[in-house]
Amino acid sequence: MTLEQLRVFIAVAERQHLTKAAEAINLTPSAVSASIKSLEDSSGVQLFDRVGRGIQLTANGRAFLKEARETVSRASAAARFLSDLAGLHRGHLEIQASQTIVNYWLPQRVMRFRERYPAITVGVEMGNTVSVAEAVISGDAELGFIEGEFEHPLLSSKVIAEDQMLVFTMSGWIDSTIRAEDINRYPWVTRERGSGTRSFFETSIQHLGFAAESLNVVLTHPSNEAVLSAVRGGGCVACLSQAVVEPFLASGEMIRLPLDLPPRCFSILRHRDRALSAAAAEFNASCHAETDG
Repeated sequence: MTLEQLRVFIAVAERQHLTKAAEAINLTPSAVSASIKSLEDSSGVQLFDRVGRGIQLTANGRAFLKEARETVSRASAAARFLSDLAGLHRGHLEIQASQTIVNYWLPQRVMRFRERYPAITVGVEMGNTVSVAEAVISGDAELGFIEGEFEHPLLSSKVIAEDQMLVFTMSGWIDSTIRAEDINRYPWVTRERGSGTRSFFETSIQHLGFAAESLNVVLTHPSNEAVLSAVRGGGCVACLSQAVVEPFLASGEMIRLPLDLPPRCFSILRHRDRALSAAAAEFNASCHAETDG
């Protein structure tokens, strides 16, 4: 049994699909299938049921998944330890962040870090607040960046920046001078549940005297771009980060509506009980230095 076989097994188990797993780990479907067969043959344990054209974990497979994840996580920890011994002359940093941060806040900071430490590779994956927190808890990411704050006994959360949320719609659809208390009469398009953008918005309007349940939400979308596209189609109102909406306000394509929301924070997450690699510690420190400065 090899670590590569365990990584293949985890990829297939998480996706329940050979081809999708193969794409995720940059192998051919035949190589993935052969790896799973070799693991099953060598152990004498059937890990998957082949159901029609699909694949599902057996009871033994589900039991083994936890051990496989822990083994791969321990191996990654050992690799990070060796990287630490070499200081910042080599190594890898894995980050997960929510959409607005990935697209508008994080890129320039990652590039500055890479300029200072060109031998350190950086991987960035995108998710929503919940999935980012889960990645840090599981060890899939050393650092997580989210909109708002997140409380969990295994996580340390520190505010590193502020962001402004804006309520907006297409220019010419409704009057930008309408009263704020009338906004709940219009159709809304929002981000999905689990998104920091949606969570912050719902909490903020409750503090302003609106019930989130009173809004006429006609569409939910999993990305900022999809929300923008829906608003551009006309006939709805939305709330996104100023960084996302500003270019459309500047061009006159969209207008800001008079519902003033408080600033929201960007937070950095790390595991309370895991030591950071040298690369993660340095990147974490650089983000905090910007805030302190």
